[in-house]
Amino acid sequence: MINSITQNALRALLYEVTTEPKPGLVDPASSGPHPDMNIYTFIDSSLSLTQYLTDAVELGQNFKETDLRQMFYTLRQKGLAAEKVMFTATQSVNTHKGAIFALGIFTCAESYCQTRQTELFLTIQKMCRGLVKHDLGRNSLPQTAGEKEYAKYGYGGARAEAEQGYPIVEKIALPFLKNSTGTVQTRLLDTLMKIATVTVDSNLIKRAGNAQVIDWLHQEAAEYLNLGGYATPAGQQKLTELAQDCLEHNYSLGGCADLLIVTIFVGLERNYL
Repeated sequence: MINSITQNALRALLYEVTTEPKPGLVDPASSGPHPDMNIYTFIDSSLSLTQYLTDAVELGQNFKETDLRQMFYTLRQKGLAAEKVMFTATQSVNTHKGAIFALGIFTCAESYCQTRQTELFLTIQKMCRGLVKHDLGRNSLPQTAGEKEYAKYGYGGARAEAEQGYPIVEKIALPFLKNSTGTVQTRLLDTLMKIATVTVDSNLIKRAGNAQVIDWLHQEAAEYLNLGGYATPAGQQKLTELAQDCLEHNYSLGGCADLLIVTIFVGLERNYL
């Protein structure tokens, strides 16, 4: 029997990938700039994470210590194991590495909060305190894409967002989703683009090879919303043009997608969707 938190986490993964058309991302109509992936890869990947998400819920329910960083580092070990399961399900394609990190944190924290009546985003801050310094503040030669970006630009990426308690989700994306109207498709596309107006997407920086591309994304996403979003023909045309730009330049918005996933998850937990 899958508990409701795990179920909503899985729904969030599937809601994200089935929403279309998404610039720089995989959806049912297009693989975008990810020719090694398709909608079925993401479905297989999502379902492969069921046990990990269940374990994250159980960890949050049963954690008894006072230092929530220990809960995070226990979760992280489970996440590393989940990555191997994911890669097996996808024939070594990285579909959800970022989501394993972010959604694992949210799932575990939500379970902890429901058990102890604490606040979600504050709990996440306590879980991830000191994470950037722990992971990226070393003097060793940068190895991962995140480490290289931190060394070159000073951006902490997904780790910094987690350490701050996901302010983009709490203060921008979630209120936007709650107040949005229209079909689920329209609401999720508009929320994705709202996220894209403020996020420093490390995936995009990696693909572009420069940080200036972030200003471009912020402007494009803001223009889409100013045109009325997906509910308007002008907004739909703008999204089509943005998707084409991402395809031509091999741009991926994977960081924005991860934030959309956790926004959907909290939205489902709070009955916003």
